[in-house]
Amino acid sequence: MRDVIGASAGWLARAIRSKQVSSLEVVRAHLDHIHTVNPRLNAVVFATAESAIKEARTADRHNKRKNALGPLHGVPFTAKDIFNTAGLPTTAGLRMLRTNVPDHDATVVARMRRAGAILIGKTNCPPGGVGSDSWNPLHGGTRNPYDINRSPGGSSSGEAAIIAAGGSPLGIGSDSGGSIRMPASYCGIAALKPTAGMVPVTGAYGLPGGISDPRSQVGPMARYVSDLVLTLPVLIGPDGVDSGVVPVPLPKRTAQLPGLKVAWYADDGLMKPTPSVAAAVRAAAKALSAAGCIVTEERMPGLTEAEQVTLGYWGRKHMSHDRLYRRWDAFRSSVLKFMSNFDLVLSPVAPDVAPLYRARSTPDHQYTYTIPYSLSGNPCVVVRAGTSPENMPIGVQVVARNWNDLVALRAARAIERALGGWRPASVIG
Repeated sequence: MRDVIGASAGWLARAIRSKQVSSLEVVRAHLDHIHTVNPRLNAVVFATAESAIKEARTADRHNKRKNALGPLHGVPFTAKDIFNTAGLPTTAGLRMLRTNVPDHDATVVARMRRAGAILIGKTNCPPGGVGSDSWNPLHGGTRNPYDINRSPGGSSSGEAAIIAAGGSPLGIGSDSGGSIRMPASYCGIAALKPTAGMVPVTGAYGLPGGISDPRSQVGPMARYVSDLVLTLPVLIGPDGVDSGVVPVPLPKRTAQLPGLKVAWYADDGLMKPTPSVAAAVRAAAKALSAAGCIVTEERMPGLTEAEQVTLGYWGRKHMSHDRLYRRWDAFRSSVLKFMSNFDLVLSPVAPDVAPLYRARSTPDHQYTYTIPYSLSGNPCVVVRAGTSPENMPIGVQVVARNWNDLVALRAARAIERALGGWRPASVIG
């Protein structure tokens, strides 16, 4: 039997369904692995061992030919500790929520369960689920599995760390300015910030949903791009609560890569990338070219404006409400115009590798590669494309036109195949 630790969620689902391995074996193996690696990482803040084992036994009993099984039947998953989980604490790293135990699941957690997935833990995040650091006053900070002296970034910190370390094959995070994408890059995993309006944020602490915060999205995180493809259909669609979600189904057919036009840039003109980051983007561009894409080095316009609008949104730059939204709309229009000439945009996720643990950094500048696509609502996939001289992972960002998430995922899969994607973290064994 193949070792289940490090296996893809898709492989696990098929192996459980065919009874090559039981859900109980898979869930126990991951809980045991969390027990082994988490003391060094502090990525999982609440484990669900008793309930997860009970659910795994039930999943195995229901694994019969006559029963309709969900696409993630018996597969373990984790969720960022901002998502409501019935009967399990949801604290968002805040002391005031330390006794908060919801009586219902967030929409995305409920949908994962309906697909057959089994929750095995809640993962650490900055206070309120917002910020670039992994530390909070309730649970402390999370370490990067490739170098425990470094941070996994924020704010889906623990999610990226435990997935990279093999403790969970699949997880759910949130992203307002790069909070899925930055940790994914820093920890060398794959992740998706979906098109704005695709996945409900209902039941996620601090995410109001609707039209009040179109930047914030909920999406899957995994070691393999194929698992993002597997999970996305489970999460999408209106839930009758989040008014910002649009009933747009995924297309039944996805455009092939040959002939797609790709613009790429390694330097956004705001934060100069390290040579190893720039090299990773060039390698990814070369991989897409080899896959048949028409690849052109061209930078997205208006990136400075995106930073200014975001500073205004964060309240760090004085800007009237009306002026903020006029400038925001103008930037979104400029992205639409640029994307009318390109199917995909390839860029860094961050200018450097993971920062030192609890390092003093300036978030305003740390997110210049990710915030433009939070403002525009475009789908973004992160996939590992290189390694730094310090032996740290480097991810790249693949951006597609709105509602073309599967195109971005297909391109990311080509990069993953060409450059290797996720690699085990030797520091945690």
